[in-house]
Amino acid sequence: MKILTGVSATATLLFAAALAGVFFAYSISVMIGLDAVKPGQAIAAMRAINVKIQNPLFLMAFLLMPVAGAVTGVLLLVLGQRTAGLLFLAAAAVYVLGTLVPSFAVNIPMNDALDAARPSAGELARVWSDYSSRWTAWNHVRTLSSLLSVLFIGAGLFIWGRGA
Repeated sequence: MKILTGVSATATLLFAAALAGVFFAYSISVMIGLDAVKPGQAIAAMRAINVKIQNPLFLMAFLLMPVAGAVTGVLLLVLGQRTAGLLFLAAAAVYVLGTLVPSFAVNIPMNDALDAARPSAGELARVWSDYSSRWTAWNHVRTLSSLLSVLFIGAGLFIWGRGA
């Protein structure tokens, strides 16, 4: 059972860290870069990004991180590692509430609306500005949530490694 727990904990850490990196990169570079180009170019680029990010590797990490975290938490509880188990369960819960919920409630619907929008040349700047500012604000929430999940996972691994 320890090997299965180790595999699950490793998957949880890798998924969470990779996703925190993706969201962080959007917050500190991608959206800033898109804001620096013409609105029509930014809209076209974001539409392309939104299509290409829906790939098996991203979707696997995005959707399976909380599953792996919950499984790890339960396995640690079964092994008598209560604190470590609760930290993994907290990581999964924080990720669901702070990353998945905003993604499905705000960011993804905004992506769909941007994809469907057909603004005139005179509306491009307003459409992009409205989209970028709100989308980025919610992405900051996803970034912080993902980073907090990584922190909980790291603490859980530390405590588990100490045998506490």
